Amino acid sequence: MSDQSLLDNMHAYWQAANYLSVGQIYLQDNALLREPLQRRHVKARLLGHWGTTPGLNFIYVHLNRVIKAHDLSVLYVAGPGHGGPGMVANAYLEGTYSETYPEVGQDESGMRRLFTQFSFPGGIPSHVAPETPGSIHEGGELGYSLSHAFGAAFDNPDLLVACVVGDGEAETGPLATAWHSNKFLNPALDGAVLPILHLNGYKIAGPTVLARIPRHELAALFRGYGYEPFFVEGDEPAAMHRLMADTLDAVTGRIRRIQDDARVRGVTSRPCWPMIILVSPKGWTCPPTVDGKQVEGSFRAHQVPIADMNQPAHVALLEQWLRSYRPHERFDEHGKLRANLAELAPTGTRRMSANPVANGGALLVDLAMPDFRQHAVAVAAPGAVDTESTRIQGLFIRDVMRLNMHNFRVFSPDETASNRWDAVFDVTARCSMAEIDESDDNVAQDGRVMEMLSEHQCEGWLEGYLLTGRHGIFSCYEAFIHIVDSMFNQHAKWLKSANQVAWRNSVASLNYLLTSHVWRQDHNGASHQDPGFIDHVMNKKAEIVRVYLPPDANTLLSVTDHCLRSRNYINVVVAGKHPAPQWLDIEAAVLHCRAGIGAWEWAGTGEGDPDLVMACAGDVPTLEALAATQLLREHFPLLLVRLVNVVDLMKLQSPDEHTHGLADEAFDALFTADKPVIFAYHGYPALIHRLTYSRANHGNLHVHGFKEEGTTTTPFDMVVLNGLDRFSLFANAVSRLPQLSDHVAGVRRFVHEKLRAHRAYIVEHGEDMPEIRNWRWRA
Repeated sequence: MSDQSLLDNMHAYWQAANYLSVGQIYLQDNALLREPLQRRHVKARLLGHWGTTPGLNFIYVHLNRVIKAHDLSVLYVAGPGHGGPGMVANAYLEGTYSETYPEVGQDESGMRRLFTQFSFPGGIPSHVAPETPGSIHEGGELGYSLSHAFGAAFDNPDLLVACVVGDGEAETGPLATAWHSNKFLNPALDGAVLPILHLNGYKIAGPTVLARIPRHELAALFRGYGYEPFFVEGDEPAAMHRLMADTLDAVTGRIRRIQDDARVRGVTSRPCWPMIILVSPKGWTCPPTVDGKQVEGSFRAHQVPIADMNQPAHVALLEQWLRSYRPHERFDEHGKLRANLAELAPTGTRRMSANPVANGGALLVDLAMPDFRQHAVAVAAPGAVDTESTRIQGLFIRDVMRLNMHNFRVFSPDETASNRWDAVFDVTARCSMAEIDESDDNVAQDGRVMEMLSEHQCEGWLEGYLLTGRHGIFSCYEAFIHIVDSMFNQHAKWLKSANQVAWRNSVASLNYLLTSHVWRQDHNGASHQDPGFIDHVMNKKAEIVRVYLPPDANTLLSVTDHCLRSRNYINVVVAGKHPAPQWLDIEAAVLHCRAGIGAWEWAGTGEGDPDLVMACAGDVPTLEALAATQLLREHFPLLLVRLVNVVDLMKLQSPDEHTHGLADEAFDALFTADKPVIFAYHGYPALIHRLTYSRANHGNLHVHGFKEEGTTTTPFDMVVLNGLDRFSLFANAVSRLPQLSDHVAGVRRFVHEKLRAHRAYIVEHGEDMPEIRNWRWRA
């Protein structure tokens, strides 16, 4: 790289981007400084972050050069939390922003609109949000950028993902884990990721860890991770431009050689991918000092370097700072970027802000879907056969994988086999570019099962994969999905915002299977018992979230098919992996899942209005509710009982709260308006009350669920300890019926004796009583 005139123009382009970035933070008028800056030209509230922005702009202009030089497809992932001004500025300079938002035109009026909308009511946030063209990653919560970048690169062989990692962000657990993603990237089949660690030294108020260790130690750290680090360090712009240009030429050349060699000769070993460590001052090019205190190169540049605009001296200093970027030389008399600078940007979809990969829904191709009915469990009579529901689901997932070996992956933190999806290994293997031993089971360089013992990593990979136009599913132990609570939050918020952006196309849904659930922890103990992710999910907007509790394998097949076909949702499916009774044949299961809720006539007694409703949601609660119903039938044969099973938890809400919700009339038709309802629920009881509080019969609703009791014990003992067992449900039902008041004391004695015998048996034998283990539904 030796063309000095090109470097000079790139510097001018960088200045234009910096000017627009500072303008977004500060200005509401006088966008081109046609008159001396006055207080009235400055926003009343100064919001945004400058510290990382000049570095992001610097990287952007240099990436533009290599894109044009080599006709590259590049996706820019900005990890630093508040880099929005820079990304918006560059999208505007490239013209994409005005194409997307015509009201923000390429003139002085459009520039003013660009400035006033930033961090302003009714405008745009300070993050690289869904509203920002070219973005798949909002950096509001740090730590996920690199996982997202690698997720975007999987199965995208022509894509280079430039991922800027802030040095504050690099201190987070998810990001520290994400460096290991290079052990999963196949140079023959996947794209490339170029990590750029932006080492500017400070977080909000203190130094960063990686900035305060010796350079040789930092280099050794990344060599240990398996990267080849290239340092670009300094503060003098001319030297930094040349060094960055030469470095990018070197690293993109290495990436091309790695890929070309793998695609011609095959993959022989894991490559050592290059990375860049960019060391530049915090808040580079802002005023060195303000009020006698260092700003540039210190933590004071992190947010708004010059704050109190009621001081005339601060207004004057801001004007000096803005004019240092020579806006009248960078923009013409109308406010448009000058032609000699505009030609530095790529054109069309080669612009990073217009890369279609960043609007993954535009590239999304429907999955080729097999017929899930091929794996239906034959159910001659309810409860007559036992099977492992998720193992049956695994057969279906295998067939989906077989038909979609280019755009579908399975993600799991080392739990694919544990969760009974072994069948997937019939058609693919676990992915690894690290060393593979002969003793390894189903591990291959081209594997499509993404396993790493990090829920953060799996979630981040999957999100990046989905947001760039592909499909996937994430299986996890129920208790440990909480590890990604915050990542789920961010993805849900992204989808909600993206739904409000007209140009964003719908992406494939984020699908979770949660198994190894709370009711079957025969050896793991209390650590594996927490069904509360459902509660967390239910806090999000109804337009985004869905929760399914299929009671058996056939309903699980139907639900899985639906979820894989859906768009722009987060689907949470909870199902057990242990042998359990199967209730519905496949056609009945499909009809039941379509309805989401329904009365099982074969399980109830009599017709017409019931004396009592026994409701259930979840596989184990369904078993116990049916067993309790059978006890009621045996002891009180004249009693009219209706059993209602809930697959789609959102059906319990009103239509005003969720589009799946039942109208009050339909709800009352199922649950009655005035009869007792005993509800056996998979999770925490309070959630059912929360979902149904506005219903007419809420006062008669009595929910049994998880009460934080139990540790290593038998399956039935877990439900006993939490009052979800059939005997407790039976006793509660009898106590709620005035017509059975004479029988309450006797039923309580019966239940007490049953539970006493249960306890004695498991203490002696270490397993549940035969009448529990061998119980079968009797019509």
